[in-house]
Amino acid sequence: MLSLKKINEDSTIGILDLKMFSLNKINLTRREIEKAGAKWVIEHLLNSTAFELLYTPENKPFLNNRTEHISISHSYDKLAIIINKKAVSGIDIELIRNKVLKIKHKYLNEHELNFANNDVEKLITYWSSKETLFKLYGLKNIDFIKNLFVEDFLNNTFYGRIEIGKKKTRYLLKKEKIEDYILVYSIDEV
Repeated sequence: MLSLKKINEDSTIGILDLKMFSLNKINLTRREIEKAGAKWVIEHLLNSTAFELLYTPENKPFLNNRTEHISISHSYDKLAIIINKKAVSGIDIELIRNKVLKIKHKYLNEHELNFANNDVEKLITYWSSKETLFKLYGLKNIDFIKNLFVEDFLNNTFYGRIEIGKKKTRYLLKKEKIEDYILVYSIDEV
């Protein structure tokens, strides 16, 4: 039901099967299950119940009065959380589905569209990568085509960039396929 994975000395990921988690929570709504699941995963990641999960006005999660950085994602039956002791992190999990073919023009530039070439798994990887970058940025008013760039990925480790005005930040990203889902998370700023 819960998978914990240490990425490096500072970062750990928790992935929860929400369907299994919800079996004994029949009176909760989907949103309440996601919230309870997030709290439960964070307890396991921190090995503590001494935390308060809050959100900025931009809806970025943070742990009140703690120094760890957190990012949360959920898609259908999966919940993914990354906690980093030192640096801002981002994570996104997405179910692989053909619906992405209808919206690809809303988040990909011409080069990315050509590289993906209607490959659903590549399109989901782009979407999840850009969501991860968006979460790293942490503010609204960002254009997924004009400000977020994912370099060609030929394997499971690749780079993404956030370009806002003169500020350009590059991140090392990692992709994993988990059942019918794509998971992308940030490893480090480079």
